[in-house]
Amino acid sequence: MTLRTKAPLLAVSALVSAFGFASTAYADAFYLQAQSARGAGRAFSGEGADTGPDSLWWNPAAIAGIRDGSATLSASAILPKGDVVDTGTLIGRPTFSPTTGRPTGFNYAPVGGNGTSSDPINKGVVPSGAIAYPLTDRIAIGVAVTSPFSFTTNYEANSWARYSADKTRLRTIDIQPSIGVAVTDWLRVGGALNVEYTDATLNNALPNLSAALPDGFQELKGDGWDFGWTAGVQLHNDFATVGVSYKSSIRHNLKGSLNVTGLVGPLASSNVSIDGAKASFNTPGQVIVAGRIRATNALTLNAQVVAYNWSKFDTIDLGAPLNTAIPENYQDSWSLAGGFDYAVTPKATIRAGVQRTKTPTQDGLRDARVPDADRWTYAAGGSYQLTSRIALDAAAQYVDFENTTIDRRTAAYVGTAAQTNILTSGALRDASAVVLSLGGRLSF
Repeated sequence: MTLRTKAPLLAVSALVSAFGFASTAYADAFYLQAQSARGAGRAFSGEGADTGPDSLWWNPAAIAGIRDGSATLSASAILPKGDVVDTGTLIGRPTFSPTTGRPTGFNYAPVGGNGTSSDPINKGVVPSGAIAYPLTDRIAIGVAVTSPFSFTTNYEANSWARYSADKTRLRTIDIQPSIGVAVTDWLRVGGALNVEYTDATLNNALPNLSAALPDGFQELKGDGWDFGWTAGVQLHNDFATVGVSYKSSIRHNLKGSLNVTGLVGPLASSNVSIDGAKASFNTPGQVIVAGRIRATNALTLNAQVVAYNWSKFDTIDLGAPLNTAIPENYQDSWSLAGGFDYAVTPKATIRAGVQRTKTPTQDGLRDARVPDADRWTYAAGGSYQLTSRIALDAAAQYVDFENTTIDRRTAAYVGTAAQTNILTSGALRDASAVVLSLGGRLSF
């Protein structure tokens, strides 16, 4: 069977490759915590134990027992920097017998292209908001609208990483209707439904069989609506609050299209447009434990730990006509944060905090589409009460990523005579981000 007669198989293989690349685009490695300007100022160190709509994303019990209606609106500008560097990536094109035309092995050579991609993660602004209203002195309802997984990476067309990542655009909208109930003066409970819309575009280059030929190109688009839930409790006394909540894993089901162009020679018949491509995968549940202690009349100490069971993201399951699964093998991860709020005057509060976050990505499985690493986050911020009903919040964060490897090996046209291997060897270096948040709170 020649490569030309295998064109349908090659098209399916390209689709598998595209969904495989899509995997890290939904990773918690780039889960955005920027759901509150107030929380950003203390590195999100006490959100599960605080009260009001600012904390609704973390714990629906936060609105139980509120006396007035209240709303919050925030926006965070995310300004990342860093270099994604080639450290010896090889491309292995197949070789063929001159007499039989059958593949005989691979010819490996440097992947070529621009060996350093600077600042491939685009700058962006992430909005969030929430509103809550008391039905009785013990029961309140509310809704939070957030964007927990949203970013764009954009590599040059001639980047060394072009076969695993060209441009990635991910946008999520999470709508969380919630209810909170003050069961007693010290016990508050809450529950919520998470309605999440995901829209993604993922591009990458495809190698032709000859290094002398320009690359082909594939673009995958998909979207879908999915559902999860959140439940939480808070325990209150005169000087301390403890909050515990759980955000469920969400089974995402995306449907979209794949377009392959620019393949020539024996691969030309694989230039296709496929509608109705499907993929399913799990994002992790989160266990959130937080505490706030009023050390003095002016000083409140905060702490929060979040455990992510990213091991649920073990495969991406592909529907018809592929009917296969791509292994991901993410590991469970966590974040730990501490911080404080200090009331300088009755109207002005300053806050600060630090957070340590472990990446769920593993060495040997990390790719350039979302080059993640363990990180430290340092934060400072403050609030000012303009009137009895209006307050402003502002915060700044500096996120310092550790240097790490980019080493996930991939292949195009897997399982066919045209299989082309990409032995990725790269590194993330000098990566950091500045996050500037501004928000306002209104009671009514």
